Amino acid sequence: MDLADLHIFKTVVEEGGIVRAARKLHRVQSSITMRIKQLESSLGAELFYRSKQRLHLSPSGELLLDYAERLLRLSDEARQALSGSAPRGVFRLGALESTTASRLPGVLASYHAACPQVRVELTTGTNDALTAAVAERRLDAAFVAEAPTAPGLAHQPLFTERLVLISSTQRGAIRGPQDVEGDSLIAFPSGCAYRRVLQRWLGAAHTPATRVLELGSYHAIVACVASGTGIALVPESVLDTVNGAEVRRHRLPRAVSHVVTPLIWRNGEQSAPLLALRELLAR
Repeated sequence: MDLADLHIFKTVVEEGGIVRAARKLHRVQSSITMRIKQLESSLGAELFYRSKQRLHLSPSGELLLDYAERLLRLSDEARQALSGSAPRGVFRLGALESTTASRLPGVLASYHAACPQVRVELTTGTNDALTAAVAERRLDAAFVAEAPTAPGLAHQPLFTERLVLISSTQRGAIRGPQDVEGDSLIAFPSGCAYRRVLQRWLGAAHTPATRVLELGSYHAIVACVASGTGIALVPESVLDTVNGAEVRRHRLPRAVSHVVTPLIWRNGEQSAPLLALRELLAR
């Protein structure tokens, strides 16, 4: 098994078959078929199930694919490090919806200018979904809301966010959890760190009885709050990006309202594109 075989195997998987892989690699189909069979023979495992000229990954193939992606990425990182060339390739980056809206535009503009050969694939999601994606190597790095506690993940603290409780402008002052009894909570789905912050502030006595309306964007959340549907906890920096956000802001204690957005990645797995991003953020 060598890197060339792994590259061919990975291309077959990505392209969905021998024919398209051969076209992408500029090889004849028989050559691709032979290399796949040789790889299976050397490993003593069937990598694909074959049915009606279609290939489907076997469990062994799925296991090898993870190793192949890691080995090929490490090979590319070593080549770039030794050659001293500029970062290049695909950089799979994740970010919270709030970070994407309020923090990333300037960061990505500077990054694209500094690393024109890197193609950033940006994925948004909740804190927990992004953390899992980094741990499972579906993302190279991510901007999340909580420093990871799982082993194997490293982090770099970055942006300080101030969270504010928002309600409709007709709502009275909110000074404590007792002032929001009966109100609906508008938030992102489970896995959102800011939702957990608000639920902790509400306390065990209020959380079980609180109705939750789950939405997928801050624009929708702010619009529903403005209409009187319920309350929400959002980063103050996001409100500045929402045009016509006619809501009332209620301050919470600093211990609840101040959070730091970290960048996370897998410990010991820093690609050239990730190192370039970290250096830019440090400046």
